[in-house]
Amino acid sequence: MPLTVLVTGAAGYIGSHCCRRLAADGHRIVAVDSLVRGHRHALRWGDFVHADLRDRRALDTAFTAHGPVDAVIHFAALAYVGESMREPERYFAVNVGGTLELLAAMDRHQVRHLVFSSTCATYGEPERQPISEDTAQRPVNPYGASKLMAEQAIAAYGRAVGLRWACLRYFNVAGCAEDGSLGEEHEPETHLIPLALAAADGGPPLTVMGHDYPTADGTAVRDYIHVCDLVDAHVRMLEQLRCGAIDRAAVNLGTGQGTSVAEIIAAVERVTGRAVAHRRADRRPGDPPCLVADPRRAGAELGWTARYRLDDMIAHAWAFRLRHTGRGSLVRTRS
Repeated sequence: MPLTVLVTGAAGYIGSHCCRRLAADGHRIVAVDSLVRGHRHALRWGDFVHADLRDRRALDTAFTAHGPVDAVIHFAALAYVGESMREPERYFAVNVGGTLELLAAMDRHQVRHLVFSSTCATYGEPERQPISEDTAQRPVNPYGASKLMAEQAIAAYGRAVGLRWACLRYFNVAGCAEDGSLGEEHEPETHLIPLALAAADGGPPLTVMGHDYPTADGTAVRDYIHVCDLVDAHVRMLEQLRCGAIDRAAVNLGTGQGTSVAEIIAAVERVTGRAVAHRRADRRPGDPPCLVADPRRAGAELGWTARYRLDDMIAHAWAFRLRHTGRGSLVRTRS
């Protein structure tokens, strides 16, 4: 049955891809964004409400002007690890304060289903890899700490008011819509794959932050997941919450495959056919050496598995870059 879904952070990278998928599935969308870091041109689906989540009046308007709202998918957040080390107060104010205001608004408007965009950064530097959902959450940066506090607030609301909720802990999201209609447009861009593609395209050399990690090649290892696979998991989780199959859940979203920075550089060179100029720098404060998901719970509870490979993520992101610089979309895809 079609739902009215309020999506926060709808003008952002993941939020806009989620709105695209929800619309394709026939759902109605209330797209909420402050546009501090989102892009107005990404708001192509649903009814847009310009609001900061900490603005109670604007948030109430979002729930009433286009309602009644059936469920919420909450992406809105600040999400730069390095910036969080420099501006911790801002991260707690936005990521925790905004979530608290959203939860209060959901209670006022009797909305009882929430899918939350969390992060593997809540785990900090786990002793064991891959990381299961039972791993102790000990974040090592304010970004991860703010997301953990938001998770705890959601769980508390769940107990207090009967909220059905899921916290989806992302690993490293990459790629874009296969047709090139949406992509990563962060400002500033800090994600590895877009920066490596820019270097391959004649931009500034890629800065490899850290070459002395305790990993096979000395560079940091991460688990990369395609944004469309990620969105698919959100839709599946929303369905499970709505039908009552799941009341509360914390689920990792990753592939279970770790890839180092050096391996990403090699993959970008393979897909684009171009060299990636790069230089070494010191580690970025707050970055763990390795984060790889154990995705088995997502498979068991959602019937979900990642469809896209690393080369697909890079190929789709490269196509987006070429399309939006007016040079077509000729890339090397699956071999």
